[in-house]
Amino acid sequence: MAQTSRAPRTWKCSGLRWTVGGPELKWDGGRGSPLPRGKRVAFEVAEGGGRTCVGARGHSCPLRAAVPERSTGARCEECARLDRAHSVAADTIADDPRPYHVYLAWFGPGLLKVGITAEERGSARLLEQGAVCFSWLGLGPLMAARRSEELLRAALRVPDRIPYGEKRAVRSALPDSAADRAAELADLHAQALALREWPDSLHREPYQPVDHVEVFGLTDLPAPVGEVSGLTAGGVVSGEVLAAAGPDLHLATGRGVVVLDTRLMTGWELIPAGGGDAGGFTVPVREFGREAPGVQEGLF
Repeated sequence: MAQTSRAPRTWKCSGLRWTVGGPELKWDGGRGSPLPRGKRVAFEVAEGGGRTCVGARGHSCPLRAAVPERSTGARCEECARLDRAHSVAADTIADDPRPYHVYLAWFGPGLLKVGITAEERGSARLLEQGAVCFSWLGLGPLMAARRSEELLRAALRVPDRIPYGEKRAVRSALPDSAADRAAELADLHAQALALREWPDSLHREPYQPVDHVEVFGLTDLPAPVGEVSGLTAGGVVSGEVLAAAGPDLHLATGRGVVVLDTRLMTGWELIPAGGGDAGGFTVPVREFGREAPGVQEGLF
């Protein structure tokens, strides 16, 4: 009687989360895979399927709509609208009673931004964004925090967003010392607190820089040769974790260091890749400097 091999179990990634113990890939169902430096990451995108919308606010997409391979949001237009409608970042919530921090973050030379995050979240938002170093600037009600954010944009021309491509481009060439990395941050913090229009209800906080170079593993990080531009059915990712910053994994592969934005993993069905590094790296990679042409506890 012929034996039939069972199809490998598929996993759906819900994103990279920063925990007390470091970065973890989270899977639908609540399981997590810690990502310490040196860990091998190896998975294959299941054949025969496509990427589907991850839904919004904890609810599945009713249409299981298809989403583009290169989308970092992995949501259809309707689910993206619903998710953003309940987002503090979208400026659609004005009556949140929680206190909010205003922060200044530095991602590399000339790359500074201002932002806000609920006090109860601590520094999680800064880890999620891949901030190399940061300092709190103020603490107070949501609308006062928003006014201070707008003040810095208008008076000091400080943006509230830094594209991830710009963050990735400088991670392997950061100043060696924490003091040098924080120099621009210290200057901007002083300028911000000196502004006369500072909201009265926002408590000013002293300059106390926090450096994430060791947390992310950026010391002596080799320059990447490229970044994953999107996953494809049947494509393989295989490499060793050198660093993790924000949603990005810097992986040592047979072709050099490649950056994987883990947001590209969401919405796909994934299976374990074959043994060793023989499967290579077969998903599309945009090379830098060129034009873009028992119970298994986790996937790996």
